Amino acid sequence: MSNSTALKNKRLAIIATNGFEQSELLKPKQELEARGATTHVISINGNDSIRGWDEKEWGETVKVDKQIEEADLADYDAIVLPGGQMNPDILRTNENVVAFIKAAAEQRNVKAIAAICHAPWLLVEAGLVKGKKVTSYPSISTDMKNAGGDWQDISVVTDGKLITSRNPDDIPNFVDAIAQKLSS
Repeated sequence: MSNSTALKNKRLAIIATNGFEQSELLKPKQELEARGATTHVISINGNDSIRGWDEKEWGETVKVDKQIEEADLADYDAIVLPGGQMNPDILRTNENVVAFIKAAAEQRNVKAIAAICHAPWLLVEAGLVKGKKVTSYPSISTDMKNAGGDWQDISVVTDGKLITSRNPDDIPNFVDAIAQKLSS
């Protein structure tokens, strides 16, 4: 199966809001689409576009495809959660986002819930970390451990449906782990 069709017919929900780490949304989106996946950017608060954070300043604007209230888990094979400090901190206070992620863990059709950098905060909020091997940006490792996770300082950790990574340098491994999970 060629790389450009490996994820054909796979649909991924990328949940984000203003302040997402630009590279952690754009690079996985681009790479997963290059492998044949369809992606939808899902947001909150009626945003029709959201703006990234690019290292030390505001970055690019990304079009939003749906609001979280309009998204149906039955439509998706995976959930992708980009990090940054602002984005997951805002999203973890949104009951609809947390409920969506929590429900994804129970849905048979959802094969992966992938979170990078600070986005594993959302996994903590959804109660999905306890007893799982995980990684994250090092500054939230204590949060991950306090939630019952077995935190590991490696580029990508897969445990059941959960796929976690530490930072933008890990994006290639993060994307490969998502693709492998969806192809199996």
